[in-house]
This record gives sequence, structure tokens and C-alpha cells, in this order.
Amino acid sequence: MGLKDQLRGSLPEEVREQVSDHFEVIGDVAVIVLPRSLDQYRQLIAKTIVSHRRNLLTVLTKVEDVNGSSRTARYEVVIGGGTETTHREFGFAYRLDVARVFFSTRMAYERKRVTDQVEPGEQVLIPFAGVGPFVIPAADHGAQVTAIEQNPDAVRWLNENLCTNHVRTNCRVLQGDVFDPSLIPDMKFDRIIIPTPYGLDSALDLFLPLVPEGGMVHFYTFKTKEEIPGLIAAYEQKGLTVTYQSPCGNVAPGVSRQVFDLSR
Repeated sequence: MGLKDQLRGSLPEEVREQVSDHFEVIGDVAVIVLPRSLDQYRQLIAKTIVSHRRNLLTVLTKVEDVNGSSRTARYEVVIGGGTETTHREFGFAYRLDVARVFFSTRMAYERKRVTDQVEPGEQVLIPFAGVGPFVIPAADHGAQVTAIEQNPDAVRWLNENLCTNHVRTNCRVLQGDVFDPSLIPDMKFDRIIIPTPYGLDSALDLFLPLVPEGGMVHFYTFKTKEEIPGLIAAYEQKGLTVTYQSPCGNVAPGVSRQVFDLSR
């Protein structure tokens, strides 16, 4: 039963119809998006969520979308207190602060698809590493991983998560802007995973010189489906072969996060 059905009889019908069934669960924190017109009903909606998901301790409502160099949204606490939590995904544990770092549970199966391709001994580069949801599984597969992350809060959690998941010795963490030339490693990588933030597609050209012939790039971008053929043609002009392409989550009407597996 969805949230909207759970609220039947508790809210006026015209109000209930404004509530979405969809909300994100990160560890024991639920994140909901509610229009300001429903402010007076936030407590009731949040209590309904918790009553049906007893593992949840906190409900947040998003009041501002992801922005800034730290790629964080702004939230208000509806019920509960803390925004720190531990999220578990395919056997790995990620400690994080929902309000201070970017983390999307909607990418879980995509992260597994990519990191399952990692072979022991590979050199893997992951810019925009966050708290480690690509880094840790890749390292667990036996790769030597170089992670780059600018947000100091994310770097702190990343370092803690590397230890918690027993992959510290397989990872090197570089803190700073991925576009800072002094951070670009002077070496080649068998695989680069680029979970690109919105509007930073130039990261692909930045890292391509680090991929030798036979190497692989997993590149994420935000596009409409009409833009896909042109993108594929552009990648082919760069000497890349598109071995896989798929949407992996809508972010706005008509716009999806798209992944491209690009063979050098």
C-alpha cells in the first residue's frame, strides 16, 4: 500500500491527491518532497511514513534541490532529530550525513552493475567519489582505487567507510576539485567511473587521456532521449565505442541520468 492510500481518511481528498507515493529512504532517514501548501500536514504525513516503516527514525522534507560545490540539498526535519545515518547496500555499509553530502539510493543497482565488472588488480579512478558507493565495491573486487572528492564532509565519511568495509589498503583518497590540474594523477587507469554532477560533462575530456587502449570509461550525464544519438556519434568521433547505454533515473520532466559504457 502506497503512502497516498495510507493517508486515506486522514487528509481531505484534495490534499491527499497532492502527496506523492515516492520518497527516498537512506538508512533510517526518509526524505520526502512536499509542496509548501502542505506544511500544516507535514507532521501527519511523516508520522504515517514512520508508522508503516518502523526502521525509520527521521523524516526530512527537501526544501531546496542539490546545488553548490558540495552537491547537497537543503532539508527541514519533520520528525526525529539527526541527519547522520548508516545506509546498507549489497553488503556494504555507508556512514553519512544526509544534509551534508550527496547520496542517491536510486543508483544502487547501477553501481552494482558497474562495479561487478571490476577485475582484481585493475587501476580504477573515481572522481566525484562522495562517501564511496562506487569506490568501496570496486576496491572490494580487488582493484586499486584512486578517489577524488571535493566536499570535506564527504571525504571524512569516505575515509571512515573505507575502514569500516575493510578496503582502506586498496584506496587512495585525493581531496579537492577534480578540475584542479595538480590533482590529476600522472598515470593510466584500466577503468574510470565518472558519476558526473549536472552540467560538468567536460570531465569526460579531462580524464580520457588517462585511459589506455582497451580501457573502459563509465560516464554519467543528464540528457533527454532525443540527445542520445548525437552523444553516441560524438563519443565515436573521440575514438570510443559505446558498449552499453541506458537511462538510470529521471531527474526532471523529459531529462534522465544516462550512463554510457565507453571502450577506448
